[in-house]
Amino acid sequence: MEKTYMSKWFIAVCISWLQLLILIFPFTLRAENVSVITTIFPLKEFAQAVGGEQVEVTQLLPPGAEAHTWEPKPSDIVRLSRADIFIYTGAEMEPWVSGILKTIENPKLVIIEASQGLPLLRADQAEAIGGEHHHSQESMHGRFDPHIWLNFDFDQKIVDKITEALSKKDPEVILRYQRNAEAYKAKLRDIDLRYLKGLGKCDSKEVVLGSHAAFAYLAQQYGLRQISLYGISPNAEPTPKKMAEVIACAKKYHAQAIYYEELVSDKLAKTIAQETGAKTLVLSTGENLTQKQIETKVTFLALMEQNLENLRYGLSCK
Repeated sequence: MEKTYMSKWFIAVCISWLQLLILIFPFTLRAENVSVITTIFPLKEFAQAVGGEQVEVTQLLPPGAEAHTWEPKPSDIVRLSRADIFIYTGAEMEPWVSGILKTIENPKLVIIEASQGLPLLRADQAEAIGGEHHHSQESMHGRFDPHIWLNFDFDQKIVDKITEALSKKDPEVILRYQRNAEAYKAKLRDIDLRYLKGLGKCDSKEVVLGSHAAFAYLAQQYGLRQISLYGISPNAEPTPKKMAEVIACAKKYHAQAIYYEELVSDKLAKTIAQETGAKTLVLSTGENLTQKQIETKVTFLALMEQNLENLRYGLSCK
């Protein structure tokens, strides 16, 4: 009789401790984490920020790869077929997506097209932000400018989409997802304010790019003008005439810096800089990281902070 009582008492204590552990550490006793796959780095950071320890986020784009031209391998498609959520940019950034999704037999896969519902710039509008020159049709990557993550207001909307998808997949921790989302959106609002303040009083508004026209959303948001060698696609080859036009613009606006992207050769930017007496600085699209940046745990927000610092120098901001 005493043994039976002791056994019941022991079981009751164990249950109480288990309930307490669930309250204190609710995620250590959960089932498998939600599997999220993204195409590019900003989307990965957004998903990780919202999901925290409850999600496993994988980026398809390998370190150092250029997002516009990369295509997935069969092993990437297998990973995608096993995922819970797939997040891609859309706006023709990843032209391979539609074909691959047709081949995937995963009825439970939640698909988020980040650009859906956002007021996109047409490619010709994006290229015209520079105002001084027009880019040929063959330089255009697609009908729309896909670099939506360079608008921090858009980023907050994308975070909301991710939060909604995760909450539906994993409703047990919806409050945690919502708290995480609000915390990250606060960081996005903060960096937006930094840009507004930091770029508010500058001697120049012209951002001279020795690369493609990737910064239209950022330029539009902060009253800047991008002057680029070529259009939306980073693989276009500028003509000598175009090079001469950009050099003339750099001289006209007394550009202190000619910008280039980390994942694209800086050769053309250096050529413009040599002709104008400017220095070359990185202006990161943030779409991907190098292996070294991954190892040092560089964040999207840190890249955007560095962009602001480099813009302030090149535009002679006060």
